[in-house]
Amino acid sequence: MAGKKPTLLTLLTIILLVVVADQLSKWQVTNSFILFENREVIPGFFNLTYLRNNGAAFGFLAGNHGPWRHIFFVVIALAALIFILITFRHFRHKPLIFVYSLGLIGGGAGGNLIDRLRFGFVVDFLDFYIKGHHWPAFNVADSAICVGVGMFLLGSFLYPDP
Repeated sequence: MAGKKPTLLTLLTIILLVVVADQLSKWQVTNSFILFENREVIPGFFNLTYLRNNGAAFGFLAGNHGPWRHIFFVVIALAALIFILITFRHFRHKPLIFVYSLGLIGGGAGGNLIDRLRFGFVVDFLDFYIKGHHWPAFNVADSAICVGVGMFLLGSFLYPDP
């Protein structure tokens, strides 16, 4: 596989896998939990909790109401997906870490976009905490975005442009 450059199919496959994993996990939660139900998985560290996030990552803008917020988040997600597809032409000539990271980010954006279009909110359910200090709940799409951004930054440090 050395020297083989990824195709657009590679990128789209990663995006699709993330979207499917995200939507399946959210479907499982919404069909197995009632809103705000909490199930302890690892005592003192991790719960599954069904929440609805009207804002962005970590509840950003969740308190603001009105149709502009929904439109804003949909437009941002669509712009991110379009940007990823356009920039693929540049990154396909770079190490695979960049294409994989773009796929994770795109899949995460797509997964949350589907929620916003279907429900007007994003389903969150992963709840990590230590001694009552909770990280804001998130989902598979959010995780894919964070891992994708981390991989992209790592790739930038490992393979800087000359």
